[in-house]
Amino acid sequence: MNNPKETILQPLQDRRLLSNIPDPEGVRRTVDRRGFLEQAVSENPNDLYKKKLEGQRYMVNFPVKTTFNKQTKTLRCHNISTTGILLELPDGENESSFESAVQLKFVIPDGAMPEGYEAKVSMPAKKVRTFVERVDGKEVRFMAFIFEKPLDLYFKRRRWGLSIFMASAFLLFITLLVLLMRAESVIYFRFNKFLYFYSLLAATFLLSRYIFGLLYRNVPINMDYEPGVSIIIPVFNEEEWIERTIISCIDQSYPTDKLEVIVVDDCSTDQTAERVRRAFEKIDENGERFNTKARMRFHILSENAGKREALVAGVNMAKHDLVVFVDSDSFLEPTAIRNIVQPFQDPQMGGVAGRTEVENKFTNALTKLQTVRYYVAFRIMKAAESWFDCVTCLSGPLSCYRKDLVMKHSQAWLDQRFLGHPATFGDDRSMTNFILKTHRTTYQDLAVCSTIVPSKTGVFLRQQMRWKRSWLRESLRALGFVWRKEPFMAVFFIVGLIVPIAAPIVVTYNLIYVPARYGIFPMTFLLGLMLMALMMSFAHLFFRKSKLWSFGVVFVLFYEFVLLWQMPVAWVTFWKSTWGTRDTPQDVLEQNKKQERRALRRPFSLITMKGERQDDEQ
Repeated sequence: MNNPKETILQPLQDRRLLSNIPDPEGVRRTVDRRGFLEQAVSENPNDLYKKKLEGQRYMVNFPVKTTFNKQTKTLRCHNISTTGILLELPDGENESSFESAVQLKFVIPDGAMPEGYEAKVSMPAKKVRTFVERVDGKEVRFMAFIFEKPLDLYFKRRRWGLSIFMASAFLLFITLLVLLMRAESVIYFRFNKFLYFYSLLAATFLLSRYIFGLLYRNVPINMDYEPGVSIIIPVFNEEEWIERTIISCIDQSYPTDKLEVIVVDDCSTDQTAERVRRAFEKIDENGERFNTKARMRFHILSENAGKREALVAGVNMAKHDLVVFVDSDSFLEPTAIRNIVQPFQDPQMGGVAGRTEVENKFTNALTKLQTVRYYVAFRIMKAAESWFDCVTCLSGPLSCYRKDLVMKHSQAWLDQRFLGHPATFGDDRSMTNFILKTHRTTYQDLAVCSTIVPSKTGVFLRQQMRWKRSWLRESLRALGFVWRKEPFMAVFFIVGLIVPIAAPIVVTYNLIYVPARYGIFPMTFLLGLMLMALMMSFAHLFFRKSKLWSFGVVFVLFYEFVLLWQMPVAWVTFWKSTWGTRDTPQDVLEQNKKQERRALRRPFSLITMKGERQDDEQ
């Protein structure tokens, strides 16, 4: 079956491939189409990038109703930004008809603009220019309009403000209702100690995470702190996305003499190596001023050895004190490196996780529910752990470490085995455990990347099974030292381990045993489940102001009735070392074993069938 066509945001590319790198010669200044100068706003790269996004145009194709002089015509939109829109003027249409004020009505489709903008718009606009451009060999007339007010201000007054108010009110209401329900657990505790103790643990665990997550603050940028950074990109059969990943890593708002990019190919069997070389050539053509040729290296392993080996090989090549690991299908925002290094001003900080967004969020329902899950997992859950400088997983798409710590633990990382089997996945959790034994780890919310998530159910389920196995394995490892950390965080961690492990038992008891044994409908349990789902959804709505918030409820239900039941399987198979989503050496070995077993069974089947035929003939 063919993969679904990914719905991905299509920003209109800058004429300059490397538009975010600071010019070391001072020849080029960052100016957008409205003549905005970076010096006129702030020296802070976050403020500059935010301002730059206001002028970012996105390539689209949707209808726009235009009303002028009591006439209504439907035109096609070719690109749009928060401040204006470009419409195609049909053949024979008189452009002078649009000289007066024009009322525009349109619906921004899913994925046309950043998350939160997918909504109806009805607003006056003014024509600012008309021009002719050749499209597919044909001359096409375009009209550019400027909105009466920017779209972010329009939505803030009409929809976003209401979203924040509703989300805040419902979050408060849900919190109070959960506390009331847990009071019931205290009252009836003696009737079922295990069940009500679990309910109290789960509620306390989740509510405390949301509270600490909401109180989280990003470490601000210190413009005088610019440590050297080496970005390591391990890659295996990623021909579709690797070029974009490399460009996003080199095009950073960071000093050119303090940043290098190293790509390590784990013997890909597709066109990945060719795409990497093409990306390097394209960058060098546009980056002579930025010394890109000396700052980018490509290394191919002698044999397919695995992701950890690729990462360690890259770290051995790195010349800077900080190393950033980036997945080959992840794309960095221009300020990601500037932000992710800030916590290292603390000498005890060993590793930092950035925030991972979903790039293909609007592809289908599966990617939409992952969008809500990813955001809450980072902005709430990791942010809560960051309060105690004890983030338990520095996620693979974007994480930063001190090079000397990675080198110190590299051999143990490569040789890691669990119950006699090599630990081939969960490399991010595993390295985080090595770092956490002696140092702090944290989360930096404004260090942002986006990644491609599975859009096919089978791939997604295999990924989730792999993650559960690595989570269980590495959580058991962490029990050996986490008690030496901050006391509240240690309790936090242990409760977070107990709750998901015991969840299948609790769900079975409430949804199957109680109704079957006592004939009681599990209303209280289902209400509690729905409240937790709504809390996730409203947290997403509060921060993102997006209509995707409802998929938080979908995710929780999907988790309870599908993903949760992977946990018992993980209990008895967490020693496995196969990925299930890529051809690692362990996967290839497992596939060969399966083929051998099939081959052994086949002669026996043929003999059995032959015997049955002879019996029939007799």
